[in-house]
Amino acid sequence: MKAKPLLKALVLSGGEGTRMRPLTHTIPKQLIPVANKPTIFYIMEQISSLGIKDVGVVISPRTGELVKKSLGDGGRWHFNITYILQDKPAGLAHAVWVAGDFLGNHPFLMFLGDNLVKPGFEEMLGTFADGRCDAGVLIKPVSEPERFGVAIVDKHFNILRLVEKPRDPASNYALVGVYLFNENIHKAIREITPSARGELEITDAIQRLLETGGNVTARVQEGWWFDTGCKEDLLEANSVLLDERCTRRIEGGVDDKSHVEGRVETGLGSSIYDSVVLGPVVLGEGVTVKNSHIGPYCSIGKNCTLEEVRVENSIILDDSVFGMVYLKESLVGRHCRIKGNSAIEAAVTLNLGDWSEIGPAVVSHRNTGLTKGGQRSGDTPS
Repeated sequence: MKAKPLLKALVLSGGEGTRMRPLTHTIPKQLIPVANKPTIFYIMEQISSLGIKDVGVVISPRTGELVKKSLGDGGRWHFNITYILQDKPAGLAHAVWVAGDFLGNHPFLMFLGDNLVKPGFEEMLGTFADGRCDAGVLIKPVSEPERFGVAIVDKHFNILRLVEKPRDPASNYALVGVYLFNENIHKAIREITPSARGELEITDAIQRLLETGGNVTARVQEGWWFDTGCKEDLLEANSVLLDERCTRRIEGGVDDKSHVEGRVETGLGSSIYDSVVLGPVVLGEGVTVKNSHIGPYCSIGKNCTLEEVRVENSIILDDSVFGMVYLKESLVGRHCRIKGNSAIEAAVTLNLGDWSEIGPAVVSHRNTGLTKGGQRSGDTPS
């Protein structure tokens, strides 16, 4: 269903992304690509599909300009973006606080900019539109609820209590990164105090709504949900999105000695020589693959060169060059250089920031793991 015109959207794109370092030293976590598209772009597409025309994006002083450059004015999604500066990472409720002038008394959908949620949650808008609740949240059963805000619900899925990252969870229902609020959330935020970790928690604000007679409803998220704040979840999201969205579209060159199987997308100016590419795989524009085996579940950014390599279940950002290495379950930043030797034996798993370099002595070691020696993670050349 289409949202009412007065409904606004708020996208939180601050935060330091510490769990995604070293890559987030130089790129905001919300701009790290999944299936060769920045994570936050998927959120923008969902907002556009709802017909929302006024979107606020909360940014930080350190990464805000990069986010603004990437998103622009919102015209590509047919809405208008207002940027809101959050001067410090002081919690989700604090982000709503600083966005108060933008939000006014409008109801709004709030998205966490590094969360990917399968479309379909729009039904929550119907419950909200008739005025029966002050807030709506998405919940999903998880195996490690202590990592998230947790909801305790009744049999009708009305929220009874919320706890932020409890040590001993009373429920396995985690809060998914989409929230729906009316104007009453602002008063609730003004009435809470910082948590033990010094932040204004959105769970505390929603709990305050409940304590003052507000009605908060929950809807179970049936489809996938990924908090892409760590490498493992990012790679899982990449696999799922490639499975669901990757098509077969060959826009670059493929020589007669190569075998391209399944759903593979190659960008303009890309070239595949004497190689096997097993989908789902996305190759960006200007990628060169020689004498290599790529896939499945790989997203390769623009202008990368891969020669005598094997890559599986990995995300590689733009302008990187690899030779004689077997990469598996890896996240590699921009402008990286990885060079192995002529004897590719075991797979290596890497987590590299931009401008990282690794030589043969490290790549050939069977036990090479995450961000181990021989690299310069997150450094830029002088």
